[in-house]
Amino acid sequence: MKKAVIIVTLLVIVFGIFIGTNKVYAAEQAIDEETESRLVEIKDNAANSIEDYKEKYGSDVYGIVAYILNVIRIYSIPFCFLGIAIGAIHRYVVGVRKLDTLEKGMGLIVTFVTLLIICQVLPLAFAVFVRFGRG
Repeated sequence: MKKAVIIVTLLVIVFGIFIGTNKVYAAEQAIDEETESRLVEIKDNAANSIEDYKEKYGSDVYGIVAYILNVIRIYSIPFCFLGIAIGAIHRYVVGVRKLDTLEKGMGLIVTFVTLLIICQVLPLAFAVFVRFGRG
């Protein structure tokens, strides 16, 4: 019975990969025509937002730093949630049998929660410092 389930599962996976790659290939051909214009548009939007930050903060250096901190703030969320999930797996799944992994999991959770808080508060602290600290 186990062999039959494994064989059926493998057939479904192989069939799914075949169907999925055909759809991706067809979609890829349709996207190639629009890709260049969209890439140029995305590049212009990114350049415009850097210019907006430079204008908002009144300095090239402060504008670039504010833009970089905003990008870090946005991308730190999924990265930290992934780290928290890995830490939770180490603590609650693997740590049931191995006590050293239990401590490692808790360390990962604390580290990534701290990193998440720092990455979310740092742009706000920078904005407050620049607005009120420069005079």
